[in-house]
Amino acid sequence: MNPLWFLLDVDKYRDMNPFFTDIRRTIIPDLSGEDGPLPPLLVTMTLVTGLVDAFSYLVLGHVFVANMTGNVVFLGFAVAGAPGFSIGASVVALASFWFGALVGGRIGSKHGKHRGKLLSTTAAIQAVLLGASVILAVFIGSPVTAGYRYPLIVVLGLAMGLQNAAARKLAVPDLTTTVLTLTITGTAADSALGGGKGSKAGRRLIAVAAMLLGALIGAVLVVHVHIAYPLVIAVIATASVAAAALALGRSNPTWVRV
Repeated sequence: MNPLWFLLDVDKYRDMNPFFTDIRRTIIPDLSGEDGPLPPLLVTMTLVTGLVDAFSYLVLGHVFVANMTGNVVFLGFAVAGAPGFSIGASVVALASFWFGALVGGRIGSKHGKHRGKLLSTTAAIQAVLLGASVILAVFIGSPVTAGYRYPLIVVLGLAMGLQNAAARKLAVPDLTTTVLTLTITGTAADSALGGGKGSKAGRRLIAVAAMLLGALIGAVLVVHVHIAYPLVIAVIATASVAAAALALGRSNPTWVRV
């Protein structure tokens, strides 16, 4: 009897189970498949979202630079006079994100027929913007003054709007990198229990876990180490995505043209 029979049986079970198969294909995708290496690259960008929003909320006050749904709600709170919320911060974040998405849309129009160039270009610009935020964060004081708060909101909002526009153009299912409400809804509504044909829970839960992990790491670093470190990790991750997308898409494989 093969001494590895148990491991072989586990692998066979994983291949047969849609949940484990979905996870495996998201983390270790078929490079010749429809989306090539995009799933793990976009999971990495989802981690970046958690890192950046942890920084913005904990350091810059009650404001998000990636999750705009929260900012719309925060703006309502601020208009109502709720303490701790700023009309200016919410409006600047929304406007910066919008302009970043506009730039991302222009890049998408130029490189939309080559998803490798699209992701490498947007991620490279985003890495530069995040690098600028690191420089600002190094000199930030406590409490945060408007002279640093608003430039940081602008730079980070631009970066995350750019990322969101790129992810939208890439159109990899369930990997929007910033919005999880529909992703979480899908795990329930599309499940067999919910009357659907299958929720693709593996990929969706990976997206949720990536943002959660990013937020956790970001919060730990802000609270216990130094506020700039979440942004440093975000720069490294984003630059790595840009380099990987450029290298893997250079030979014009099938996934860049889908």
